[in-house]
Amino acid sequence: MARIQIPIDALTSRLNLGSRFEGVRSQSISTRFANLRPISEFLNLSRLSKPANFGEVQSRVNYNLGYFSSNYVVVGIMLSIYSLLTNLTLLFDIIFVGLGLFAIKKLDGRDLELGFGRATTSQLYTGLFVIAVPLFIWANPISSALWLVGATGVSILGHASFMDKPIDTAFSEEAV
Repeated sequence: MARIQIPIDALTSRLNLGSRFEGVRSQSISTRFANLRPISEFLNLSRLSKPANFGEVQSRVNYNLGYFSSNYVVVGIMLSIYSLLTNLTLLFDIIFVGLGLFAIKKLDGRDLELGFGRATTSQLYTGLFVIAVPLFIWANPISSALWLVGATGVSILGHASFMDKPIDTAFSEEAV
């Protein structure tokens, strides 16, 4: 039986996803959020409409991903925080590892001397690893990551495809 070949490049090139994220790494945080749109404009219900066809969906998504890009980053951050707050085991494990690494680094390579024994930094790193990895697996981070990808994708692409372009932008495109 022949395998079905799905042209992923043909699908993603139409949405211009490859070049959309090129300038993100070179921007500072203040520059990134300089074009944060007001919430009244981002959630303007009078501009919500069903697109007529897939070409209009592509046009809206291309426009809105550029226009509301900072707002979409904020939506992604908020969903990430929500994901961590609903998976407290994962949040505890992340905090535990961060504080453990900070405490071991604070020793500056010296051994930790307790009243009943002595632990080298290698033993401390091993102990942190032995505790954190099973806890991390038990926290089920793959489920949280997949939920985060799905929720972010549905939220952002849903908003971008249903939010109509402003009137002045629609007229300027038709004139060209």
